[in-house]
Amino acid sequence: MEKFGKSQPVKRVEDVRFLTGHGQYVDDIAPEGALYGFVLRSSVAHGTIIELDVSDAREAPGVHLVLTAADLAEAGVTEGMVATVVDNRDGTKGAAPRRPLLAEGKVRFVGEPVAMIFADSLAEARDAAEMIVLDIDDLPAKLDLTAGGTALHDAAPDNRAFDWGLGDEGACQSALEGAAHVVRMEVEDNRVIVNSMEPRGCFAEWDGTRLHLSVNGQGVWGPKGQLAKILKLDEANVRVTNPDVGGGFGMKAMTYPEYFLCAHAAMKLGRPVRWMSERTEAMLSDNAGRDLVHEVALGFDENLKLVAYRVDTKCNLGAYNSQFGQPIQTQLFSRVLTGVYDVQDAYLHVEGYYTNTTQVDAYRGAGRPEAIYLLERAMDMAARELGVDGWDLRRRSFIKADQFPYATTVGETYDVGDFHRVLDHAARTADLGGFAARRKASQARGKLRGMGLCYYIESILGDPSEGAKVEFNEDGTVFIYVGTQSNGQGHETVYAKFLSDQTGIPFEKITVIQGDSDRIEKGGGTGGSRSVTVQNNATLATVDKMIAAFTPYLADKMGVKEADVSFDDETFRAPGSNLTPTMLEAAEMARADGRDDLLVHQARATLEARSFPNGAHVAEVEIDPDTGVVTLDRYSVVDDFGNLINPMLAE
Repeated sequence: MEKFGKSQPVKRVEDVRFLTGHGQYVDDIAPEGALYGFVLRSSVAHGTIIELDVSDAREAPGVHLVLTAADLAEAGVTEGMVATVVDNRDGTKGAAPRRPLLAEGKVRFVGEPVAMIFADSLAEARDAAEMIVLDIDDLPAKLDLTAGGTALHDAAPDNRAFDWGLGDEGACQSALEGAAHVVRMEVEDNRVIVNSMEPRGCFAEWDGTRLHLSVNGQGVWGPKGQLAKILKLDEANVRVTNPDVGGGFGMKAMTYPEYFLCAHAAMKLGRPVRWMSERTEAMLSDNAGRDLVHEVALGFDENLKLVAYRVDTKCNLGAYNSQFGQPIQTQLFSRVLTGVYDVQDAYLHVEGYYTNTTQVDAYRGAGRPEAIYLLERAMDMAARELGVDGWDLRRRSFIKADQFPYATTVGETYDVGDFHRVLDHAARTADLGGFAARRKASQARGKLRGMGLCYYIESILGDPSEGAKVEFNEDGTVFIYVGTQSNGQGHETVYAKFLSDQTGIPFEKITVIQGDSDRIEKGGGTGGSRSVTVQNNATLATVDKMIAAFTPYLADKMGVKEADVSFDDETFRAPGSNLTPTMLEAAEMARADGRDDLLVHQARATLEARSFPNGAHVAEVEIDPDTGVVTLDRYSVVDDFGNLINPMLAE
């Protein structure tokens, strides 16, 4: 059986809803009469709170509740935010300072939440915030990535969060010392703000027993567990939903203080509350990305093949550990440390620092783009220093096609690849041969022309396990329940199309159900570029269970042996029987016979290994040296993605 889809372009079914204003985003579906939340944030990067007086705000028109850290403590909401730490090189754990829901005694970054007001209208909540007396004594702000300075946390007196390493440092050093050529450089990877089209938001409601939090996130099971822990609830009494989400990019994969504050307020007041971030506070409070400084050394032999690679990174975590802040630039960065190059003597050393800035976490690829950016920048610098062509230098060090499966020095196994072939394709696509003539023509016009090359490899990360459930409905439609969460990638189309390809169920009859912890037992959410890979793997396992379940039932109907029944992606068949039911027809027969056990099928599956898509990007720019204006003249991409489930989505 063909197991990987039929690669037919299908227009995204969700686009009509989005483009005509019928999306169901969290701010569209908040319950009628929900109170509005507004967050008072610190305007100081580092300081001691001398006074926080909310008495006038509590008496302001329309105000129902004002929360401070003291109020949370009095209510028994004493848990801090959840964060993962890494192991230091000496075997100890990375620092784990408390990150409170609301500032406790100190503020540590501009935008840190200090109080939250809930009122009948947003204007009333905002007016009440203006009445709060907040007096902060400034402390020196720590902004540099070095040990020392005024400590942000007692748990990290020198402001260093962790000191992490991977690889054989001694072997790497020996290889560098024995190399014919060594190229060293410093690379900065600047901080980025995510700015999803839809800012973060949520609403919470409490019926006296169960809590429901609707949040525009990237999965429901992480928040569900954290809500239960922080608010001291049984997990069975917590429901989390993700409605339509207008962009996530990794930033919405984590929980934030506002979600717990809204949930607590709904429980305390006994009525629904809602909160939506404004663009300015999103820039101040959403997790940022990257913010790294690297020292890199590349060692080459006499034939200019790469033989050693060392990276020393200083990583800005911001004021606190975010949920995955420590693993991103250590464990995740390391997955593609050596890129597409055959080099075994490599070492990665990362030090994380706390600074008085917004926390830093996953952003679009989470560590892996940073690793490739650094390596490819360094390869370009090496080509210039060594006086060779950058395309040729890369080819000398590529893992060769006959070396696959290839075990990298960081413990990954690249299963397949042909990097020489992809790069040759990129050279044709970008018309590398015609570049000299184009540069000469630019020079005649007084312009500069340059070409940049990057060869990347990506590692699919996140939980390799996922589940899928298929349910046949009485009206002839089918639901497929998935454990991931679309943030705009087209999941509603690709999952339905994949199930259709494997079963012959008409695409238009299939509805994807996602983002509801009550309707879906378990799921890994969206992150680490995992969704289509792990979710469709689970769908394959579920289809296998469907076929196995229907086969004995249909064998009896057909009057044949079970072993004679086959399924050809569209119909069940058996020699000697004229009965050739489709999957939908088989379900209708089962329903008529009262076989409800054949109307719902589910399975979980775990990917045996990661997937490693790779490719080459070529940018050609023209620069006017008089004005500095840069024109991107052409941009060529050749990607090795394997079989495309939906080429239109890929495009």
